[in-house]
Amino acid sequence: MNWIQLTTLDQLQEIKAATGYSAIFKHSTRCSISMMARKRFEIDWSAITAGTPLYFLDLIAYREVSNTIAEIFHVHHESPQLLLIKDGECIYETSHGEISAEDMADQIAP
Repeated sequence: MNWIQLTTLDQLQEIKAATGYSAIFKHSTRCSISMMARKRFEIDWSAITAGTPLYFLDLIAYREVSNTIAEIFHVHHESPQLLLIKDGECIYETSHGEISAEDMADQIAP
């Protein structure tokens, strides 16, 4: 799996319009908790269905994108934060130490 850098509002609109699943990982480059959550997620991301787009947002560098995520997916801003989007709607959201690739994969599994 590889991260897709999330840097534009146009990308958010593409995620909102997409069918199927996408994930957004919001990361603060200034936060050690965020760094730990990212590392733990990456260690276990083989649990996630291949082909699931995984978007990575540096919320310090792209604050407007982060704010827009909260608006269009109706979630409270957290950092770090993981959102699972299905058919344009956020169906699963978690943050901080609760972030888990395996838990997210369970949401996708039939």
